[in-house]
Amino acid sequence: MVQILSLIVSSSLVYSAPLIYTALGGVFSERSGIVNVGLEGIMVMGAFSSIVFNLAMAPMLGDWTPWVGMLFGGFIGVVFALIHAVATVNLRADHIISGTVLNLVAPALGIFLVRVMFNGKGQTDIIRESFGYFNFPVLSKIPVIGQIFFTRTSLPAYVGIVLAVVAWFIVFKTSFGLRLRSVGEHPQAADTLGINVYKMRYAGVLLSGFFGGMGGAVLAQSISLDFSVSTVAGQGFMAMAAMIFGKWNPLGAMGAAIFFGFAQSLAVIGGQIPYINTIPSVFLQIAPYIITIIVLVGFVGNSRGPAANGTTYVKTK
Repeated sequence: MVQILSLIVSSSLVYSAPLIYTALGGVFSERSGIVNVGLEGIMVMGAFSSIVFNLAMAPMLGDWTPWVGMLFGGFIGVVFALIHAVATVNLRADHIISGTVLNLVAPALGIFLVRVMFNGKGQTDIIRESFGYFNFPVLSKIPVIGQIFFTRTSLPAYVGIVLAVVAWFIVFKTSFGLRLRSVGEHPQAADTLGINVYKMRYAGVLLSGFFGGMGGAVLAQSISLDFSVSTVAGQGFMAMAAMIFGKWNPLGAMGAAIFFGFAQSLAVIGGQIPYINTIPSVFLQIAPYIITIIVLVGFVGNSRGPAANGTTYVKTK
């Protein structure tokens, strides 16, 4: 039983790690009042850039390569998210349309660059330096608990959990978070108090780009180990569903992301779990997407997001 629980927890954390980072990014963006459905495209660019970086820098950076690659993917995510910020904040474009454009452009751009850089191939080479499994010193020696939670587990997932706690503190316990939430709830009132609405919205979108890019980098460097057109395959939309399910709260988004990661992991480890191994594999493979649809349909109408989310703010004199 302990071995089965260890397998479930370990696999769930591996698959939930990319969703945790990206869902946190969505929280920052939408708390500022900018809907970012372009999280999928941001993840794609983060995944692509991290794999290219990993392949190029592994001989020099060694074991640190995937971690630096994750930060590099976050940086590229910021650059890509800047397009969404300019379009929605300055050019007053519809948030959904702008995000959809990002989702359409990113896979095409990624594959085009892959073909240019890898002699016409449709995917990159396999990376040698990946995140892999991690055993926590000391903690892994704790009877039962250590074997379940701290042995052969995902270190990026635990880093994501810590970042979720930090993000919750920033959003709800700091002046920056108060200003971010105020421009997402009532930008006109925030403006009258001297808060720069445009600046805060830019901050929210760029933070979403950083976290989304890191999410794509973690996905590519821990699960797929290369980049192709199917590397991300809807993970950005799952992260957005986790954000909504978590009611735009970093801790709630983290919990929902872990739940979605568990649903995804069943398609991989279901054959090793009693009772679940009797379910046809095709049902386990489509389960995460069905759950995503159910969450979006069942909770979007019942969940109350920031009041000014998705609205265009025009500063008046």
